[in-house]
Amino acid sequence: MPKLNRAGVQIYFEAHGTGPALLLSHGYSATSQMWRGQIEAFSRHYKLITWDMRGHGRSDYPDDQAAYSEDATVDDMAAVLDAVGARDAIIGGLSLGGYMSLAFRLRHPERVRALLIIDTGPGFKNDEARAAWNKHAATFALEFEKNGLESLKARSPEMAESSHRDASGLIKAAKGMLTQRDPGVINSLPKIDVPSLVVVGSEDKPFLAAADYMAGKIPGATKVVIPNAGHAVNIDQPQAFNAAVLAFLKDARV
Repeated sequence: MPKLNRAGVQIYFEAHGTGPALLLSHGYSATSQMWRGQIEAFSRHYKLITWDMRGHGRSDYPDDQAAYSEDATVDDMAAVLDAVGARDAIIGGLSLGGYMSLAFRLRHPERVRALLIIDTGPGFKNDEARAAWNKHAATFALEFEKNGLESLKARSPEMAESSHRDASGLIKAAKGMLTQRDPGVINSLPKIDVPSLVVVGSEDKPFLAAADYMAGKIPGATKVVIPNAGHAVNIDQPQAFNAAVLAFLKDARV
């Protein structure tokens, strides 16, 4: 499968099927393999593109901490779309991937046909709440520094089933990509003007309120709660997840 060169950093991606482009981004410490249960269903109707964020999976793990950031991730997403010849796309992701999808829409609204925001938080308006989140993100780095990839075994399925060369990229990603700097993304929600689907697992308790908030703030957003699913909703209940996404995209005509 192909890689693209981003200023010396190799980014791994896959493209399946034909049709309108659909870019799915994985969560922190997961990889593109978390979407394997979606490939057959989505690639029948769309050009499904999955990829590994820098520091994850089969992409490069740059040594420079400055190479890991929200801006670099958004630029990687744009470069992946360029590499498959997609001027615009349906943009979606889970958790960190969902947050980066919102960040991508903020930077490149002309390239977004629709949004799929899955088990995701939109960031924080309050500086103290953001600082608390960043402190939580730092615990991931500390845990991987202490225990390496063994730390993944106790995590939710998209993390536990992921494969990485070592933990170095995850440590730097926690410090530079999982942490948040400003309220730009959460403040942008009322300005979103494309069809938007917010999906959350019924058992993903930390993200239920975030899903309600986003569904209320994004004009015309659709919210779907998938029963008997946790944070990895697409893995826990793939058939229900696939059906919800495809029904939404059909109704949205994107």
